[in-house]
Amino acid sequence: MEHVIKRGIYACLICCVLLTGVFKKANAQIARDTLTTSLHEVFLQDSLPGLCVVLVDAHKVIYQKSVGFADIGNHIPYTTNTVQNVGSVSKTVIALALMKAIELQYFTLETNINDILPFKVINPNQPDSKITIRELANHTSGIVDNPAIYPNTYQFYPKLRSFDSTALNALQGIGYRESLKDGSLKTFFYNYLATGGKYYNKANFGEGLAGGTSSYSNIGSALVAYLIEIKSHLSYADFTTKYILKPLKMDHSGWSVPAMNLKTHAKLYLDLHSYFPLYDLLTYPDGGLKTSASDLSKYLMAVIRGYQGDKSLLSEASYKAMFTPQFSTEHPPKNISLKNRNKGIFWNLYINGTIGHDGDDPGVGAFLFFNPNTGLGGLFLCNKYLPNKQSIIDLLVKATGEK
Repeated sequence: MEHVIKRGIYACLICCVLLTGVFKKANAQIARDTLTTSLHEVFLQDSLPGLCVVLVDAHKVIYQKSVGFADIGNHIPYTTNTVQNVGSVSKTVIALALMKAIELQYFTLETNINDILPFKVINPNQPDSKITIRELANHTSGIVDNPAIYPNTYQFYPKLRSFDSTALNALQGIGYRESLKDGSLKTFFYNYLATGGKYYNKANFGEGLAGGTSSYSNIGSALVAYLIEIKSHLSYADFTTKYILKPLKMDHSGWSVPAMNLKTHAKLYLDLHSYFPLYDLLTYPDGGLKTSASDLSKYLMAVIRGYQGDKSLLSEASYKAMFTPQFSTEHPPKNISLKNRNKGIFWNLYINGTIGHDGDDPGVGAFLFFNPNTGLGGLFLCNKYLPNKQSIIDLLVKATGEK
């Protein structure tokens, strides 16, 4: 009788375990269905041409959903393999490349940029101010984006693919006129930062001392990539391909339109009727990565693994430095509020505990992040600029908040 009772207890325990697993799977499916429904509502509300969302853990994709079109007119669906620009999500790649360069002993975060550059950078508003690589990486260098110059770093390819003149005219109307003819980071940075440069101007610099004032700077970010070029004797594109894209098998990612397979490249829309010509950036490291949700998920998984101790791309010390808050709550730089986020090395350290970066550009909306506490992360790409991405971000942050 005792054996029968024990068997009955064991059977009940096994049944409970199995039922718990069934309930967990059912709840997970309900959560995924709810997420899909909510994403579709946002897709319609924001009048998006195409949208792709992927959630991952350190080793695999746990959810993915694509809706809409990469090309509305030709009814080409937007998929996880659709390629597009990702805007400033590209700056997270600069972060990894920078830490790799430090591991290769090219310089440190405290290196004065004038110790590397072939010309001297002098902030005319603060001529005695020293600029370090760290200050470039946390946007306190004093190098700012002159609005009369930076939009002209965008270079369009009207002959590679059809486009709508309405969309291009809209960009030209706000300063995207392709007036710069520099052919490399080297020539652009000389012209922008050197006292003898064609574009040198007080408006290229902020008023405060380096390290003392926060000003988000695309040009300052791309300058880090140029420093890597100088020390590595490789183009930044080749450096990142060697140390990041190739090791991660991101075979459909790159930095220039001519090098991409245009059959998989999304049209980038102003609205559901007008779309831009394809374009590159002269300062391409700050926002010019072209990639797919599939490739970007490989990158995100590698970052999560690195945070958890994997040393395939970077050392443990490099990841720690990259994700260390740069600003103290007691003495933050001017013009920044730490209520919503702090800064790592290029990465944003959000107050909700997640780490990530968003991206905006003409015809581009993107976001990539992970939750260190759960080991889950997410991303989305869409082929239209979103003035407010928060509704999608909130859905993804919630979905990765619990295992």
